[in-house]
Amino acid sequence: MTHAASVTETDVWRDPRTVALLLAATLIIMANATISPALPGLESAFADHPDAELLTRLLVPAPSLTVLLFAPVAGFVVDRFGRRWPMLIGVLAFAITGTAGLVLNDLTAIFVSRLALGIAVAVIMTAQTALIGDYFTGNQRTHVAGLQVSARNFGGFVIITLAGWLAALSPVLPFAIYGLAALYLPVMWAALPEPKRPPRTVGSDDRTTTEGLSSWPVWLAALSSLQFLTNLTFFLVPTQLPFFVGSVGHSSVSMTGLALGVLMLAGGCTALLYSRLKDEVGHTGVLALGYGLMAAGFAGLPSGVSAMVLLISTSAIGAGFALAMPNFVDIALQIAPGRHRGLAAGALTSAVFLGQFVSPFVSLPSISSFGFDATFHGTAVMLGALAVIAAGVRGAKKYRLLRSV
Repeated sequence: MTHAASVTETDVWRDPRTVALLLAATLIIMANATISPALPGLESAFADHPDAELLTRLLVPAPSLTVLLFAPVAGFVVDRFGRRWPMLIGVLAFAITGTAGLVLNDLTAIFVSRLALGIAVAVIMTAQTALIGDYFTGNQRTHVAGLQVSARNFGGFVIITLAGWLAALSPVLPFAIYGLAALYLPVMWAALPEPKRPPRTVGSDDRTTTEGLSSWPVWLAALSSLQFLTNLTFFLVPTQLPFFVGSVGHSSVSMTGLALGVLMLAGGCTALLYSRLKDEVGHTGVLALGYGLMAAGFAGLPSGVSAMVLLISTSAIGAGFALAMPNFVDIALQIAPGRHRGLAAGALTSAVFLGQFVSPFVSLPSISSFGFDATFHGTAVMLGALAVIAAGVRGAKKYRLLRSV
């Protein structure tokens, strides 16, 4: 990396806007997973509720459903009314709805509060992505896109560990973690100014084209589809790993926790390298590396009879996913007109959570019909094909560039 690039990264780290946006990234990972360790205790605490078994299991994915539904609305709001106030209101709503489980005495009411939490997450995630596009350009934007994925992974590791300790004391204590959002709010208030709105003029900003595609909406739709597929595939790990681990003779609780922890740490460390790798091999090259690592990880899972192979495989999946994810944000913010960045962010946000939501409905029938080995091998083949396609596109670009010299 050049000296100029290093200076750029240092400047990004020193920018208070970066710090505030990374804090927002930790809220996104906090939304679903925080209460996972408390689910057995919550089911026991509300055992007299007629639907206790079902509702407790729905508490974790409930925010994803409302994020999926409200992210496009959030994108419209962010484009129409600005970025700063939706972000601040979303963070305040996150703190209120997230901690509601501390005081609510009815399981149905807690479930409703989880749905409301998803609306707050949709606003935060959409505003955060739009602000990255508004505040930063070029290498700075690329670097921040990688840093936010890293923040989610490291934040998720710390938060889930803390939630496990609190759940051992009381099943409602993990809800207190959502109160961190209230502590973040003053930092965001001071550090996140409203960016200058781009002019509403007809011109190049309204007719952005990229890579031979006729218009940015078409490119955004393709990008969102690939984001959906990537998240659907990745969520085979958190949704099916506990059952797979038990099927190969390991402790489903301890080994799953260790594997997911290693996955998040590997992802957090790898995402720090995203901007450097993108400078070297471009977006398609990074996608080839990311999908290649994920393919290798899924290919290794069926042979994961040893703990070491299992941990190496999940590490590869986490690292590959952490390389692929910043690409979607970075590309979308480059191709979308400035005044439509909220729309672009909303589309990507919906794709992320749609993939999470649909993943179990795809993986369960496959595992029931063909077993874990065939499902993981099939996933590895699909990801490997995506890696080959991305590498081929990268190679074709280099060939055309050399021919033109």
